[in-house]
Amino acid sequence: MYVNSKTHPSPSVLSVLTVSLAALLSACSVGPDYQRPELPAVSRYARVDASVHQQPAPDAEPAFWRGFNDPELTKLVELALRHNQDVQLALANYQQANALLGSAKYDLLPTLTASSQASNERNSASQQPGVAAADRDYHQYQGSVGFSWELDLFGRVRRSVEAQRADTRASADDIAAMQVAVVGELAQTYFQLRGWQDQLGIARDNAANQAQTLTLLQLRQGAGMASAFDVDRSRAQLETTRASIPPLEAQIALATHRIGVLTGNVPEALISELEVPAPLAQLPANVPIQAPGELLRRRPDVAAAEHRLAAATARIGVATADLFPRFTLGGLIGTQALDAGALFARDSETRSLTLGVDGSFLNVGRVRARIAASNAQAAGDLASYQKTVLTALEETENALVQVSRNEQQRQHLEQAAAASVRAAEVAKVRFDQGAIDLLELLDAQNMRLQSQDALTQSRVEYTLAVVSLYRAMAGGWPEYVADEAPSKT
Repeated sequence: MYVNSKTHPSPSVLSVLTVSLAALLSACSVGPDYQRPELPAVSRYARVDASVHQQPAPDAEPAFWRGFNDPELTKLVELALRHNQDVQLALANYQQANALLGSAKYDLLPTLTASSQASNERNSASQQPGVAAADRDYHQYQGSVGFSWELDLFGRVRRSVEAQRADTRASADDIAAMQVAVVGELAQTYFQLRGWQDQLGIARDNAANQAQTLTLLQLRQGAGMASAFDVDRSRAQLETTRASIPPLEAQIALATHRIGVLTGNVPEALISELEVPAPLAQLPANVPIQAPGELLRRRPDVAAAEHRLAAATARIGVATADLFPRFTLGGLIGTQALDAGALFARDSETRSLTLGVDGSFLNVGRVRARIAASNAQAAGDLASYQKTVLTALEETENALVQVSRNEQQRQHLEQAAAASVRAAEVAKVRFDQGAIDLLELLDAQNMRLQSQDALTQSRVEYTLAVVSLYRAMAGGWPEYVADEAPSKT
């Protein structure tokens, strides 16, 4: 808007401006202030076995996977933290939320505008009869700088910034939660791979021993010292053992492909690196056990759920502010002339000052509907937060049970495997001496296979349970490290 250079803001406008700015300085934010929900009153875990779980030393390695002393696992985890696509997606979501937070903060400040224009107009001959065409040309030059500022008297903008800040913090927590999920899955898949490789080696060794037994029986059958029944029984056992090999090879291939993808590579990228069998990793000496309250403060998914609840609470204030008028202060200063040389002359000055009122608050029904929707969203986010808290406690209790019971099972199976190996060796000697029949030898060999295989599975399950405990407690995780780490806002 352009006005005559001799026109000045009236005293009434200046008074309104003064009162508005004073009110802005003392303005309050409508809507509820966020209050952190109370956590469940749980002081200890029901399933902690003091003989198995101990507090780690103060200088314990923060990256829990290093406690397994497996360089290959450490390398894969570092690759996943850098290149996993789910982690990259979570980082991109954080960067987007942080950018939106920066944009929301600018709403607290005036919006500046600037414009300039040069125009040429010609009136028609009927508008100015008898005037030459050149004299009917008019030139106009103008330029201006203005601003528009919402006077946040009722906190609509501040609540919006508060909500976006909470969303940004939730997105940062999502990165940590995704790291926990990805590294946990990677470690579990890696240990399953090593377990299947161990089982495959056991199956092949037992198949080789059973093949030697079958060859011996075939020779004895040719000499009339063994029956066809004995040969067929031995062959059936051998082929059953050989039949267990292809599924194990398939599981190994699938695990290798999965690890490749988790580290941000194509499925076949790590085949040559992981196809060489390696023993199961050494288990850490201590497993960190934190009190339930500390657990819930460490879990990034709990923190993310809480921040989303805080954002939903702030958005109730954003909706509530629409029950009140929205005041906007606008201003403009510029220059206007019919000749470019007079553009900056004193009498070419133009200025404008306005105070606008948005009347959308009169649509009370629509506003209250939006407030009701915001309240419902907050109630849903509260339920989601409470569910996340309970799930965290459940996962920890479950992991504690698995670690404790799997440890007991593993100890029994170690004794069973050692005894079955000794029994199979004695049975082979006694069979060669003719002291026992073929059925007893085959039973001893089959027991050795089953006990060794069960021990390997138990060791894998125990290792997976330990990883699940680390994952459930979000313990042993270093601070997020990336080329562009989230900043606290």
